[in-house]
Amino acid sequence: MDHYVVFGNPIGHSKSPLIHRLFAEQTGQQLDYNTALAPLDGFADYARDFFATGRGGNVTVPFKEQAFALADQLTERARRAGAVNTLARQADGTLLGDNTDGAGLVRDLTVNCGLALRGKRILLLGAGGAVRGVLEPLLAEQPEVLVIANRTVEKAEQLAREFADLGPLSASGFDWLEEPVDVIINATSASLSGELPPIAPSLIEPGVTFCYDMMYGKEPTAFCRWASEHGAVRVVDGLGMLVEQAAEAFMLWRGVRPDSAPVLAEMRRLLAQG
Repeated sequence: MDHYVVFGNPIGHSKSPLIHRLFAEQTGQQLDYNTALAPLDGFADYARDFFATGRGGNVTVPFKEQAFALADQLTERARRAGAVNTLARQADGTLLGDNTDGAGLVRDLTVNCGLALRGKRILLLGAGGAVRGVLEPLLAEQPEVLVIANRTVEKAEQLAREFADLGPLSASGFDWLEEPVDVIINATSASLSGELPPIAPSLIEPGVTFCYDMMYGKEPTAFCRWASEHGAVRVVDGLGMLVEQAAEAFMLWRGVRPDSAPVLAEMRRLLAQG
């Protein structure tokens, strides 16, 4: 039996074991997947111990940068992201580090939501690790422009410089923005505390602007409620991104892509039940 885990601290709340169990059942793969509460001050040794026999691991907060340092090889998207959320033990025992977050987001937007990103004006809220992880895949979709907005403008400007070779990027403060955009993606952690990034309602063109929050919950997030109240054409939370980044990891490990739609539907049903 091949063993997989999701490393994190805390980790008990993780939906990853259920998602991967559903993927395994659907594709006829024999595997064991559990949570792994890694010590805050000893991730590398803990992970190496697991990979003595384990085949693969997902990595969540606060270990994505440490997983980046641990990997012997990196995919291009992990290298650009500066963080790793998926580790795979290769045949020679070395560790491959990947980052499937951006691919998961783009697949949720383009496949599950049917949203074409080419030629769109995209506003990305935040400048932390979540944003860094999705810039390369988003820019690969060839938007007209992608604006990174953040409370600390210098952080947004740093990311805009770093990824400028991949497409039309610009940086902004939250309160500089007034003109409507086609897509707003909230990658801040404000939703975790029920708060909103301080952005103008005029950014939403009623019936046109698509709004997406990387966070999710049983009830709509503060950002999703705000977007709905101001006439967004569609409002979507990040549960699909969670399932799709897991599907990318599963494909890396097992060589087969699961059908994410029924798994997302089941996760949505369970979330609604609480």
